Amino acid sequence: MNMISSYKSVLFLIILSLFSCKKETADTSRQKILEVEGKFLYLDEIQSIIPPNINPEDSTEIAQSYIRKWITNVLLFENAERNITNKAEIDELLEDYRKSLIIHQYQQKLIQERLPANPTDEEINTFFENYKEQLVLKENVIKGILLITPVNAPQLNNVRNWMQSANTKSLESIEKYHMQHAVSYEYFADRWVSFSEILKKMPLQLENPSQFLSGKRFIEISDSTKLYLLAIKETRLTGQTEPFEMAKPKIISLIMNKKKADFIDNFEKEIYDDAIKNETVTFFNND
Repeated sequence: MNMISSYKSVLFLIILSLFSCKKETADTSRQKILEVEGKFLYLDEIQSIIPPNINPEDSTEIAQSYIRKWITNVLLFENAERNITNKAEIDELLEDYRKSLIIHQYQQKLIQERLPANPTDEEINTFFENYKEQLVLKENVIKGILLITPVNAPQLNNVRNWMQSANTKSLESIEKYHMQHAVSYEYFADRWVSFSEILKKMPLQLENPSQFLSGKRFIEISDSTKLYLLAIKETRLTGQTEPFEMAKPKIISLIMNKKKADFIDNFEKEIYDDAIKNETVTFFNND
């Protein structure tokens, strides 16, 4: 049997096994598929990368690709092992990485055990007050309501009044109206939204959005088929301080990162100081 025929036989065995054996018992010996340079590829490894409910043709392609990659990696590694000359340097790098990884995992475990998951409200508020000048908006944001209707929709005068009023009764009326007549309805009066995202939903081109928004509370425009009604509840412009609600997640992240860094620094200092105090470290005088 030549090499190509043997390779096809291996693939056939894999695919046959995948579809003829519905389930392998967990304690059976692993079935070897092939061997390269003393390394074995097993049937369960192939099975683990085959998605469920896939047709045989795709399974064959996935298995073939995995086998080719697996063989190539083994051969590349073995060839590299035989030809590289700086094994000691690589071993040292691996050991350094292993130590760093273990230390990092230990530090994260200590952080989880000893630090709170989030800063207190007082810490968040204090940070916001102290660093307002650095918490600056890079885009215009608004709170409001966007309603899009056909240009010939009924009761448009009432709709305009409801949008501009936006009290509880008006919102109920808008909700009912949108179910029957509106093309789309978006309520974001309870959260800040980028004005640029709202503009993408309206046929409105602006050279200076900040100037356009200044003092605006209601915008009405139309195209050939739709009427766009935007009621603005609140506005914050580019360059102004971020609203607290928007800044809060960033503040939490900054505070916690600082707490973690301080905790690690203090913990490392304590370890060092205790080692010196307890004479765990022995210094040799080489004079």
